[in-house]
Amino acid sequence: MSQSVPPPGNPFAQGTEPQPYPVAPPAPPARSNVGLGIVAAVVAALVAGGVYGAIAGGIEREIGWAAVGVGFLVGFAAGKAGGRNPALPVISAVLSLGAVYLGQLVALAIIGGKELHVSATTIFFDHFDVLTQAWKEDLDPLTFLFFALAAFAAFSGSKKASG
Repeated sequence: MSQSVPPPGNPFAQGTEPQPYPVAPPAPPARSNVGLGIVAAVVAALVAGGVYGAIAGGIEREIGWAAVGVGFLVGFAAGKAGGRNPALPVISAVLSLGAVYLGQLVALAIIGGKELHVSATTIFFDHFDVLTQAWKEDLDPLTFLFFALAAFAAFSGSKKASG
C-alpha cells in the first residue's frame, strides 16, 4: 500500500538542510609583527653567520651555497615571525649581508688562529683591526657574489615564509 502524504516530521536533523559542499575554514589572521620579525632575523643572522664562518674556517674555503643558506635562514626567520610586513624582506636582506660578513671574519679568524697557533677568539676580539684589514685584502668578485646571493635568498625567503 502506498502513502499519499509524506510522513510527519522533518527528515533532516535539527531542521537544518545539508550543505552540498563543506564550508571552507576561515582564513588565518594576518600577522604583522615587525619587531618580532626583526629580532628573529637578528638572532638567525648571528647564528647562521657564526656557523657559516666555522664551516668556512674549518675547510679553509667559502661555499656559495652556504651563503645562500645563510640568507634564506635569515629571511625565513623574519617572514615566519614577522608576517607580511613589506619592510621585513628588505631588512632581512641587509641583515644577511652582515651575517655573511660576520661569517667571513670568523673564517679568517679560524684560519689565522691555525697558522699563528693562537685561538680564533683572541684574533677576533683582540686583533679585530688586523682581521678587517686581512678581509679587505682578500676581497675579490666572488665575495660580492656571495653577498648578492645571500641578500637575494633572504629577500625571497622572507616573502615565501610570510605567504
